[in-house]
Amino acid sequence: MKEVLLANGSNSILADAEVSNSVEPGWFDPDWWQQRAAIRAELGGRGQALWVDAPAGALVLRRFQRGGFIARLVQDRYLWQGRNRSRAFREFRVLKGLHEQGLPVPRPVAAWVERRGLFYRAGLLTRLIPDARELAALAAELSVDQWRQLAGTLDAFFAAGLRHPDLNARNLLMDPNGRWFLLDLDRATLVAGQVDGQRMRRRLARSLDKLAAPGWRRGFEQTLGKAL
Repeated sequence: MKEVLLANGSNSILADAEVSNSVEPGWFDPDWWQQRAAIRAELGGRGQALWVDAPAGALVLRRFQRGGFIARLVQDRYLWQGRNRSRAFREFRVLKGLHEQGLPVPRPVAAWVERRGLFYRAGLLTRLIPDARELAALAAELSVDQWRQLAGTLDAFFAAGLRHPDLNARNLLMDPNGRWFLLDLDRATLVAGQVDGQRMRRRLARSLDKLAAPGWRRGFEQTLGKAL
């Protein structure tokens, strides 16, 4: 996958070469899509995740948004430290690295940053995973085999050197073919060599306690829980 940098004034876009001739800053503005009646669904999440019908196909737009108390002050602004250190560009490249290894993540399409003085705003576009469902909604009905498949998928990410600071039951999706995908890799990093996934598995278990219906624990403990 070849990436192309497009820079014009305060806007910088890092794009998959396949879409670099058509992508523009408007693609990262929810109002831009709304005016074209191109929003197909709101997918939830802090960053205004939207399913949009783009010229490049079905995409997911996520704007980077802060959480907690600081969001009241600087909801969508981050300290400028260079575009390559922006959250959007870093997530694009983590997704690109994993995708090139054949790991199940949404293919990145484009990352955008707009510098405003000492701060910047950012967004990310990825390919839609059609008809996928969150682990949070599925956990209570999963078979042990499906839990094993999830465990194997996570082991593959850990073997690839992925450190995900927010592994939870909402950013793991299963598609209609039973394949698991990992998304929302904001602040995730790739390192050389295998990583210990215990802390990430424990975080996942805590999120299941909060988000999933009762009945998930047995399958989890027989598969993912063995490593804790």
